[in-house]
Amino acid sequence: MLCPDCGRENAADARFCSACGLRLEGAARREERKVVTILFADIVGSTAQAERLDPEDVRAALSSYYARVRSELERYGGTVEKFIGDAVMAVFGAPIAHEDDPERAVRAALAIRDTLAGSDVEVRIAVHTGEALVALDARAGEGEAMVAGDVVNSAARLQAAAPVNGVLVGEATFRATERLIEYRQAAAVTAKGKAEPIAAWEAVAPRARFGVDVDETAHTALVGRASELEVLNNALARARTEGAAQLVTLVGVPGMGKSRLIAELLAVVDADRDIITWRQGRCLPYGEGLSFWALAEMVKAQAGVLETDTADQAEDKLRAAVEALVADAGEAEWVLGHLRPLLGLPGAAGDQGERFAAWRRFFEGLGEQRPAVLVFEDLHWADDGLLDFVDHLVDWASAVPLLVVCTGRPELLE
Repeated sequence: MLCPDCGRENAADARFCSACGLRLEGAARREERKVVTILFADIVGSTAQAERLDPEDVRAALSSYYARVRSELERYGGTVEKFIGDAVMAVFGAPIAHEDDPERAVRAALAIRDTLAGSDVEVRIAVHTGEALVALDARAGEGEAMVAGDVVNSAARLQAAAPVNGVLVGEATFRATERLIEYRQAAAVTAKGKAEPIAAWEAVAPRARFGVDVDETAHTALVGRASELEVLNNALARARTEGAAQLVTLVGVPGMGKSRLIAELLAVVDADRDIITWRQGRCLPYGEGLSFWALAEMVKAQAGVLETDTADQAEDKLRAAVEALVADAGEAEWVLGHLRPLLGLPGAAGDQGERFAAWRRFFEGLGEQRPAVLVFEDLHWADDGLLDFVDHLVDWASAVPLLVVCTGRPELLE
């Protein structure tokens, strides 16, 4: 196939010219229907500002804005499809899909809002989820459209109606994230060309929580997982009778029931006549400072630290939690110094071995009070540091009843 731009001869089935990259006429596009989440962000009052400024000043201001917005979008796994003047459109769920794309998109929107809060730039942002036709071979970096469908138009209409420095989301996005994000009801958006107004909610902030919540409600009967549940129950029994740490790792593709098994184990723990401590943390695939995020969630849960707490409040709660678990004052101060960085507080210096020893002492104190279950979810997202600590904890924990349960996808084994 001859390229009309550079004249290079290409293979008959080529979609792009191997020399200049031009899409060849008649080349079939690879497309499929997918549920995606669209994020639109636009600067408020930029037209009036541009009219007063020199073009070079406009370009400099927009370049900084583009860089900050792109950084937040890519940090949460989004793909920037296009910049149109001072507006940006991003896609979550294509070309790579995640099970939590609506959550990622809303968190990215809130991060954009917050990162621009200290500047003189004001924005309106919208997030909407729906079905779209996705061009799998589109090159977004070169301006080629990736998605098409009503979800794009609806997101644009929501963005135009969003409050200044606010984030407006559609119903599908709201339903997928209402347990994770704090919302307030917003007026439905009447959009040109739409038969019905678009229901809308304003995203306020991520919900403050104690660690990771588990769905304790068994919506259906557990089928075909009796042997796996028996392994978990037996491991818990061994940890209690032998007073030693036990490790169980659940590996399976998404949808195979790992979270359901964890919920069933929690039901067993709740039904036990003795009190058993349950701490759970989830590894995240996006964001900064996430190496030990799951571990930090467990520490926060034990100390009762909320995302809304100030640094002083977090310090006081953490100190009280450590002193309740470690009787020796000097040892407690040592443990406290190495736990602080997990909460974003200034901590003590030390190598990895010393940090691991201090963290292990914290969980040993937990097990000395009563049997404890520690759940590390989505360990396939963890880096080597957290994996090394889990091994260290199980191998070196003293005679305390600890059950460590890890969940992950098959790539964890790689």
